[in-house]
Amino acid sequence: MPRVCHFSGASTSSGWVCKYRGKAKYLGGVGIKTTSRKKRTFMPNLQNVTTMVDGVPTRVKASTRAIREGLVVKPIKRKYAYTRRVKNGELV
Repeated sequence: MPRVCHFSGASTSSGWVCKYRGKAKYLGGVGIKTTSRKKRTFMPNLQNVTTMVDGVPTRVKASTRAIREGLVVKPIKRKYAYTRRVKNGELV
C-alpha cells in the first residue's frame, strides 16, 4: 500500500538539507555561505486505523492530522450494535 493518507491525501515529499558555514553579518561576520546541499524526504505521520468507509469497518492509513481534525470516524466497539434491528420501537 502506498504511503498516502486515505482522507487528506498527504504523501511523501522531498526537499533539501543545507549546511552552512560562517558568521551572520548582523553578528559582525561576512555572511553565511552554503557548503553542501543534499536531497531528503519528508514522510507523513501515518497510522493504521480501523474506520467506517461506506458503512463498513475498514483498515486504512490515516495521517495524525486527519485523526485530530475528526475526519476519521471509528466504528462502534460492540458487534451487536450493528446486528440488532428496530421494529415499531422495539429491539428485535
